[in-house]
Amino acid sequence: MSAKGAMIKLIVGAGKAAPAPPVGPALGSKGVKAIDFCKEFNARTAHYTPGIPIPCVLTVKPDRSFTFEMKSPPTSWLLMEAAGISKGAGKPGHEAAGEVSLKHIYEIAKIKKTDERHKDVDLQAIVGAVLSTAEVIGVSVVP
Repeated sequence: MSAKGAMIKLIVGAGKAAPAPPVGPALGSKGVKAIDFCKEFNARTAHYTPGIPIPCVLTVKPDRSFTFEMKSPPTSWLLMEAAGISKGAGKPGHEAAGEVSLKHIYEIAKIKKTDERHKDVDLQAIVGAVLSTAEVIGVSVVP
């Protein structure tokens, strides 16, 4: 591995990290023991509902030690869960796959606000981004 280190982005189900693909090969190619990551990740996500997709950014140092940051689940996944659907609309804008209330939008925005990259962003801006994502996946918003 190079002297600089590396960054690896993964989406892993809460409590479901295992040295099998995709985690094992992604970490193994950087010289990291996947089992070490899996144990720590599963311990940190023990309080989540099993299987919730958790984006994770791993920073691998030149000595093969690592740190990782977990983020909130993807906005589209949160919207589909709130709407009770498994996938978005085939033709967003022309058909609706499901619907959510403004309260759902606000609660999703509060979840997204907990991410490090959103800590300085106004909640109203995050609500706008969630509304845009809802439109893109074909989830209608009702008052």
